Amino acid sequence: MLLAGIGFVASLLLIFLRVPIALALGVTGYVGFGYIVGWNQAGAMLALMARESTMSYGLVVIPLFILMGNFVAGAGISGDLYRAAQAWFGHRRGGLATATVMSCGGFAAVCGSSVATVVTIGKVALPSMRKYRYADRLSTASVAAGATLGIIIPPSIMLVIYGILTETHIGMLYVAGFIPGMLGMLGYVLAVRWTVWRRPESAPVAARAKRSEKIESLKRIWSICALFVLVIGGIYGGFFTAAEASGIGAFGAFLLAWSMGRLTWRTLYDILVDSALTSAMLIAMLIGASVFTEFLNYTGAHDGLLRFVNDSGLPPVGVVLLICAIYIVLGALMEELSMILLTVPLFFPIVTGLGYDPVWFGVLVVVLCELGMIAPPVGVNLFVVRSIAREVPLTTIIKGIVPFAIANIIRIFILAIFPAISLFLPRLLL
Repeated sequence: MLLAGIGFVASLLLIFLRVPIALALGVTGYVGFGYIVGWNQAGAMLALMARESTMSYGLVVIPLFILMGNFVAGAGISGDLYRAAQAWFGHRRGGLATATVMSCGGFAAVCGSSVATVVTIGKVALPSMRKYRYADRLSTASVAAGATLGIIIPPSIMLVIYGILTETHIGMLYVAGFIPGMLGMLGYVLAVRWTVWRRPESAPVAARAKRSEKIESLKRIWSICALFVLVIGGIYGGFFTAAEASGIGAFGAFLLAWSMGRLTWRTLYDILVDSALTSAMLIAMLIGASVFTEFLNYTGAHDGLLRFVNDSGLPPVGVVLLICAIYIVLGALMEELSMILLTVPLFFPIVTGLGYDPVWFGVLVVVLCELGMIAPPVGVNLFVVRSIAREVPLTTIIKGIVPFAIANIIRIFILAIFPAISLFLPRLLL
């Protein structure tokens, strides 16, 4: 237990010192394993973990879903989604902020990346809201919060990484993430309504779109809706696996971008290079996490923690709420992918040892990461929005994000207390 704790703190310090995540986890795991077992065995373990991590069939979904998201972004779908949401909801008070949240959810459904959603939707939504004199705190917060939906609404890269780390069925994780994702979107829309109710001047009413403009806006997004239904509906319906869906989605997104005339040779080259670099980075992180997990397994820390939890007298739900509190604190200090790679190997055996479903825990962890993405001081979405709207002070963005963070905390509490919400669709499809 002591050695595992030292390894955990050492990895945490290395990550805080900006050492690459893959290197921080890999070096800590290698040194810890070598100290316990021997350096020759540690070298063999390192080679074995690298081979097993990269040869996993489930790993194919990472580069293909990343490629799918990049094709969708390259096709300029974000602007079409926002204009459609604006046409249908923009005439209501706070309607543009609501449209921003909904378009973030729609783009996230085919992109899977929160940061990409911030950049693509933010570049379209922020100028539009500024045109109608929306308050900066509401406009920037709606982009930052809405974009967090990208890591929970399928196809989510975070759910894939959790599934690979814990050997949990990725298709079931995708099915389980749908209702919590919709709850998140509803919570953010209610946060917009609450903000507008308190400060009506923060969201002037925009012009009402004509019926013909509404119909035309839907015509522009039918293809992306069809792609989402094909990929996610195919997984939900059991027609193909998540790996097969990723290939179909990537090819479908390529055809979509090509048919819209927005795919040049230069754009194609940039998309392929960016997808390859992002995939290589994530796979390197998985290798480092696998080495660190092997080290933790050998220390027996999981058994020790489980005995401690059982002896503490806390009920299982109390343990879950305690783990949630730890994630909330870490989320304010760490980048979310680092947090998953570092903590899931430690907490997963405890939660499953208490009898909880691994699919439910995966969804809960990712929703906790959503909160971390908008929690100061390290909330990555806050800084990405700040990079787009440079004239808006960071303190203004943080003040605006408070109602959205509260909505997220309420959702976390509901999902933690009532696991059946996340497990309803997976059990329905079993």
